Amino acid sequence: MNGKFITMEGIEGCGKSTQIVRLRHDLESRGFHVDVTREPGGTATGEAVRELLLDRGRTEIGSTGELLLYEAARAQHVDERIRPALEAGKIVLCDRFADSTTAYQGAGRAISEETVLALHQTATRGVWPDLTIVIDLPVEVGLARATQAQRPDRLESEPVEFHRRVRDGFLRIAQREPNRVKVVDGTQPIDEVYAAIWNHVAALLSDSMEAP
Repeated sequence: MNGKFITMEGIEGCGKSTQIVRLRHDLESRGFHVDVTREPGGTATGEAVRELLLDRGRTEIGSTGELLLYEAARAQHVDERIRPALEAGKIVLCDRFADSTTAYQGAGRAISEETVLALHQTATRGVWPDLTIVIDLPVEVGLARATQAQRPDRLESEPVEFHRRVRDGFLRIAQREPNRVKVVDGTQPIDEVYAAIWNHVAALLSDSMEAP
């Protein structure tokens, strides 16, 4: 595959979606073909699963069922959209991917990491990010941002301790895989957060573009 796979991760309200929009604009302005997608989602099947998983009324969904729903949506996403885009030489920007499942369902729900990683292998079949940006900030700050303009969804409604475990999960991933996963301080002004993200992306694509 000739394309590059870049994922954006972090706790609720960290600002991933805002930064992806800006990154897409800058990459496309430099002539790159970019496909922006998200998880859960990205396909008709994935969007249906997303609606189910984020519905705060779905209190009956257990931890194992939740994990399997995420992985099923991911398998479809990889086969239908991500792999074809990478094979076409595109840069794929994905708002959450498997690291979110490791953090939310592994650390947050206390499902064994061995189980989670085995399911990742099945769902992705070797498609894995070239670069992952984790936008990190305190849980209380992120949740306040996430719920400021809208009613909290099923995951946002979880207790603060759950979200602290998720944040710790992301930071452990970054410690374990420092070459792939880069942590950016999300408490900085938006422009400074983006500058840090751009530096990591520019390093990945250094042979084919100039920094702004």
